[in-house]
Amino acid sequence: MSRTLLRVEDLKVDFQVPGGVVQAVRGVSFRVRAGSTVALVGESGSGKSVAAQSILRILPRNAAIADGRILFDDGIVNDGAGPVDIASLKADGTAMRALRGGRISIIFQEPMTSLSPLHTVGDQVGEAVRLHQRVTARQARAQAEDMLRRVRFPDPKRALDTYPFELSGGLRQRAMIAMALVCRPALLIADEPTTALDVTIQAQILKLIKDLQADLGMAVLLITHDLGVVANLADEVVVMHRGRIMESGTREDIFADPRHPYLKALLRAVPRFHMAPGERLVPIRSITSQGGSLLEKDHQPWPPGADAAGPLLAVEGVRKRYGARKAGWFGAKAGAGTLAVDDVSFAIARGECVGLVGESGCGKTTLSKILMRALTPDQGSVRFNDHGRVVDVLGLEGAALTAFRRKVQFVFQDPFGSLNPRMTVFDIIAEPLVIHGIGDEAERAARVKELMGLVGLDARHLRRYPHSFSGGQRQRIGIARALALRPELLLLDEPVSALDVSIQAQVLNLLKDLKERLGLTYLFVSHNLAVVDYMADRILVMCRGRIVESAPREALFRNPVHPYTRALLAAVPEPDPSRPLSLTDLEEGRASDPARWPAPFTIDDDHQPHLVDLGGGHCVRADAAVRVREVA
Repeated sequence: MSRTLLRVEDLKVDFQVPGGVVQAVRGVSFRVRAGSTVALVGESGSGKSVAAQSILRILPRNAAIADGRILFDDGIVNDGAGPVDIASLKADGTAMRALRGGRISIIFQEPMTSLSPLHTVGDQVGEAVRLHQRVTARQARAQAEDMLRRVRFPDPKRALDTYPFELSGGLRQRAMIAMALVCRPALLIADEPTTALDVTIQAQILKLIKDLQADLGMAVLLITHDLGVVANLADEVVVMHRGRIMESGTREDIFADPRHPYLKALLRAVPRFHMAPGERLVPIRSITSQGGSLLEKDHQPWPPGADAAGPLLAVEGVRKRYGARKAGWFGAKAGAGTLAVDDVSFAIARGECVGLVGESGCGKTTLSKILMRALTPDQGSVRFNDHGRVVDVLGLEGAALTAFRRKVQFVFQDPFGSLNPRMTVFDIIAEPLVIHGIGDEAERAARVKELMGLVGLDARHLRRYPHSFSGGQRQRIGIARALALRPELLLLDEPVSALDVSIQAQVLNLLKDLKERLGLTYLFVSHNLAVVDYMADRILVMCRGRIVESAPREALFRNPVHPYTRALLAAVPEPDPSRPLSLTDLEEGRASDPARWPAPFTIDDDHQPHLVDLGGGHCVRADAAVRVREVA
């Protein structure tokens, strides 16, 4: 049995706030063995990040360790004479600075805010070496290059002179991991290291952490709310809620035999594959949707035969290139730029929820903006069935375009960034009504109150500002604003990716209920197939601007044909240790490189395959149907 590297005993952390004292951590105790992985699990506000910050003594100025011990013993500190109590050290003292970054390192959730935009990756990784070791600049640079190679940068030597903004999200996270590990720490604290990443990049980072842990012999303290990540990475699990530990044990015990009601509730809130037909997620705190009579009264009934005019939305051959210039401008070639959307065609029937999945940068959001007329495509058509009258969306102007935008509304990914911090919630929800001249002041007030009830929020809080609400509540405010004009179609762009699993379950259930109650149609954009599996009737899979596979939900998950679809499915971590991630097809971006897909799916200058119908509404982009059936 390995020795104990870190032991936290009865840790208490208090925050001094204008209203008094907030107890963020209340008597927490756990241990981390050398070379093992311990996961601290809980919702936002549970105290898990505060506990980790206490270990590194990087708490905010208004926070302090009120009681408890943090014992660290790697056999090197304290000259091997036994553990050192980190809680008793000065946060800015010499001993703590030697530990921080040298023997204990941390990687944060958002790499772009953790890396300096003014310094190269090589300078930032090398700085960590020079802070803790007596080396020359050349030696520090050599160690930085070696660590970048270990974290599998495609070109480590070139990466040394690269700035963070030139890198993708996955490479930025690798750069931060390199900076944390370059001094070979005994303990790595990983604070939500993959929350901001796509599932395929997340899987690569998880495998990278596991490989580096084995290579360097370090322990990992993983902080997360994602139980799928925990099931794939942790040896032991500590579940926190409101500053206290609810349950702890080995990974197998926690998932096979959860005892505490809070842990059971967390597991029920996670979207997962293989859910029974009609089964719903069970959020920890339910929300009640009330009202809606005004919206139901506004609904225009569809005349008989209106659906015969076509689907609610039909997209054909849409193509969009960014940054294209005319030949001759500054030497640019005609057609230069990034092809964001390429030959995209699909249809959405009235009352349907269509899922659009793919990695960041595949063109999902660009396509959504084209459908809203926030962007104009280079070619293609978008048609909307307005109660039997087919409208050419790309040809609309002026009042006709304004009227169309009442029919189609958008819910954004970032619930805080999409709300004006200087407007009250009342003004935010009422703004669409004011812009479109709907109702007088009294009627708008009644509609706003009803919309608050419809999304399960208290109308007494209408005079508050967005910062007064939680992430889930802010997302519900965004949904209420989108519903204010009683649209036919909602474009939902990653509406739950920034939320904890329990809050995510609330919002997903709310969207399901509103769809049935108000007769809405959804285009649900996400990179998480488990979430889309829960919401969608039919799924479109997008890669490098193209739809590579489309099928009814059951058919796609039962028989995925395209290699990219299979890779996406393999990358979703399930909260079940018996279903570990398969990482074979995910390494080094091979899954999303069309030139490396096997025949008949390869896309390059010589092969530009089209969607092939396999029957039953299942289509895949390939050279020929016969060859696809052979592969499938």
